[in-house]
Amino acid sequence: MSLRLALLSLWTPKRALAEMLGRVEETTVAALDGLLAKHSPGRLAEIRAAEHLPGPGLDGRRAAMAAAHNARVSALIEALGRERAVSEGREALFKAGVALGKEARERLGLGKGFRDFERAARILYRSLGIDFTLAKLDGGGMLMRVHRCALSEHYAPGACAVLSAADEGVVRGLDPTLAMRFEQRMTDGPAECVARIEKAGE
Repeated sequence: MSLRLALLSLWTPKRALAEMLGRVEETTVAALDGLLAKHSPGRLAEIRAAEHLPGPGLDGRRAAMAAAHNARVSALIEALGRERAVSEGREALFKAGVALGKEARERLGLGKGFRDFERAARILYRSLGIDFTLAKLDGGGMLMRVHRCALSEHYAPGACAVLSAADEGVVRGLDPTLAMRFEQRMTDGPAECVARIEKAGE
């Protein structure tokens, strides 16, 4: 484990959290903008023109990012229909998530093993206002339960369905041997999100 990972896992300064949140916003919005530029460039221009500066603090930035995601996914659904929009959106956001995960892996100096993976995931999710627990499963793999998600307070179900693919991609980027798949999301009604993490290919 790198010293940077060890220190940030104990205490992550607000500046570092803001930088991580900014990278997530920049990367995910760019992925959605790429799809809209292809399928509905007029709506993309309208969305950009209507956007405002975020409110104060991390909560304000999270809310602004969620609003940007909602607007873009909604426009994509209008252009392509829900099924195709979610499919293409998830593909693009998974790739964006992998890039974010690889970037974080290098920046945090991850080693091999579950402990480093868990610490890095907690740091990244802290920037998004997300708290989770991980439990090992008898048959192998892990179950992630998200008890608090600041973004779920703002996301429409369609946006969450698309953006959750970025989370799945981040896991792959942090550890290329792992694959995560959400089994339920708060935005669909349950009290918590649940995701299964297993060896890739299983």
